[in-house]
Amino acid sequence: MKFVFLVVVLISPISLCAQSVAFTFDDGLDPLTQEKAAEWNQAILDALAEVELQSILFPIGRKVDSAAGMELVRAWSEAGHSIGNHTYTHMNLGSRRTILEDFIADVEKNEALLSNVPGWVNLLRFPLLKEGETVAKRDLFRHWMSAHDYRAAPVSIDSSDWYYSSRYLSWRARNPEAELDAFRCAYLDHLWNRANYYDSLSQQVLDRSIPHIILLHTNAINAAFFADVIAMFREKGWRIIHAEDAFADPVYHLAPDVLPAGESILWSLAKLEGVADLRYPAEASVYEEPILDSLGL
Repeated sequence: MKFVFLVVVLISPISLCAQSVAFTFDDGLDPLTQEKAAEWNQAILDALAEVELQSILFPIGRKVDSAAGMELVRAWSEAGHSIGNHTYTHMNLGSRRTILEDFIADVEKNEALLSNVPGWVNLLRFPLLKEGETVAKRDLFRHWMSAHDYRAAPVSIDSSDWYYSSRYLSWRARNPEAELDAFRCAYLDHLWNRANYYDSLSQQVLDRSIPHIILLHTNAINAAFFADVIAMFREKGWRIIHAEDAFADPVYHLAPDVLPAGESILWSLAKLEGVADLRYPAEASVYEEPILDSLGL
């Protein structure tokens, strides 16, 4: 079966493309707890509009479950973006403490909240990119998704941008008048590093650069620098593509038979192929903390 899949992927017309990347955003913003939620939301939408780019927002229900929160979600759909599911409470399916029935209820609660918003799609972005720590849990939920017309929404490039955003906010609080160039450069370098790492995995396990999907979050650092992120990838020669076009690639329809299930789809395929030195978790603050510390950020 794996050989058949590789042949299909390699002869796909998409496989003839050079490096390309689409952007998707997790979590949404909570105007009740985040003072600048509307400002950050609009900054990200403006950057997407500037290049006429279509994305997908995957809100956590409890963050947007207010009149003001839903208004921010609707701003995405009104701008032509899709709205997917990221569960209501951001429950971790990869935790032994998470009961499958509770996870399913969390998915359904979020669907009930969001499915009437224009642009809704039955795509599920797993919280923390964790898809189950046992074969039984993983496969039972995959069966539930199939029975309920859901598709997983994997990413190829994970980036810990949430940690960079947390550090950025702390740095700005300490240095309110500082020029932003130092943090901008650090963030762009980080994303470029992760993009190249995952593209190298793509070449290693698939013999091609897939149309990448990068996981970002609706947060302060992307409100500040997302336009620069787009510009950087373009300057490096990567094409910027719509999220739905990237998801059309066959690689995003796979369900690799690996444990722990999840992470980047390329991480999972590399694990399936027996690629050595794959770290787990694939992305985490522990890798980025010493880098930012060394930069004084």
